[in-house]
Amino acid sequence: MSSRSEIIFRGGTIITVATDHRIATGDVACRDGVIVHVGGDYTPQTSQYDIIDCTNCIVMPGLVQAHTHVCQSLARGRADDLELLDWLQKVIWPYEGSLDAAAMSASAELGVAELLLGGTTAILDMGSVHHTDAIFEAALRSGIRATIGKAMMDADDPAIPAGLRETTQASLDEAAALIARWHGRDDGRLSYAYAPRFALSCTETLLREVGRLGRRNNIRIHTHSSENKSEIAEVQRRFGKENIAYLADCGIVGPHVGIAHCIHLSLAERALLASTGTHVLHCPSSNLKLASGICEVPELIDAGVSVALGADGAPCNNNLDGFLELRLAALLPKPRLGPRALPAAQAVALATMGGARALGLADQIGSLEIGKRGDIIALSVDELHTVPATNPYSVVAYASKANDVRHVAVDGAVVVRDRQLLTLDVAAVKRTAAAAARRLFR
Repeated sequence: MSSRSEIIFRGGTIITVATDHRIATGDVACRDGVIVHVGGDYTPQTSQYDIIDCTNCIVMPGLVQAHTHVCQSLARGRADDLELLDWLQKVIWPYEGSLDAAAMSASAELGVAELLLGGTTAILDMGSVHHTDAIFEAALRSGIRATIGKAMMDADDPAIPAGLRETTQASLDEAAALIARWHGRDDGRLSYAYAPRFALSCTETLLREVGRLGRRNNIRIHTHSSENKSEIAEVQRRFGKENIAYLADCGIVGPHVGIAHCIHLSLAERALLASTGTHVLHCPSSNLKLASGICEVPELIDAGVSVALGADGAPCNNNLDGFLELRLAALLPKPRLGPRALPAAQAVALATMGGARALGLADQIGSLEIGKRGDIIALSVDELHTVPATNPYSVVAYASKANDVRHVAVDGAVVVRDRQLLTLDVAAVKRTAAAAARRLFR
């Protein structure tokens, strides 16, 4: 990983994803992790600098995926063609319950390596109930910016395997210990988020305490809701309330809260999300593959809801390609609402600034502006499927793929150069992951 002195992304077409959607040409420069120049020629100001050739590239902010599960990467292809509750109970929970620290490490490294090589520089990630330290350690080694939380599951539910069962106090105690070890580590590149899995896997006591602690300690909260009609019906049966209303009663709403999916919402729930500043974490591939439905993203945006994108996990996607999620997010509303339902520039902003807002980092990442942190990618537009690259926002939203990413920097440090990951041994990551998966699924 290149040191954080001066890093200069030279000679690309620059999309800033700032509020004016400015397109520029020339250089983007970082010094000690901070962007100091955007557009035009830049002359290095120190003797320690690294020039990165971005000829035939779009230079843009790194993608910010606001809902991932890198702990699930080893279960890729193991949970196909199931709907949500069967998917969880028959495959995902038994798989997660069988993970030891070594397997968790292998899964997390596989996930973060794929994410970085595909141009995702920051994630909001939900782990499993145990071995969350292994996820943080993989993120630390890889160089990715990550907000991570242990999944919290204290409900007395026979569908939850023994390996995932925990008491309310044990769940809260483990979260507190993880916060003490990891929150704010590596100059703030790593941070913690409380992660109650969803209403059906958590007691009301746990949810209320998480709501209280999140507000008191200014720590983010990351959960799921309103993904599947069977899930929604069961929440209504158990608690006598709509999903979002129940979470709100427990204090799980607000600008520090990200809720994945939110596909099936009433108008009242939509208004509640908007009035509280709660973020919706849209995962189009996962929602399609699990047959959960299609989130009404343009209506949410029109109502004033902040929306971000995420790939979810490898067993329900089956990849972590942020550009695929961006393309689907842009295309899915069009048959229903018309071709201008979510224009390219707006869709790109969901994949960058939308995620930055969901992570509470909108003042630091998500756009290329002087003073922000150097989370930057260079995307080749010299491929058959991107030539001619007439409109940069169109190329990014509709044509680009993860393997078009040429260079990646996080916090002003180069982690991918000429499509090579510099922080992890990719061949070793693949070998270790394959061996761990064979052991788990034999």
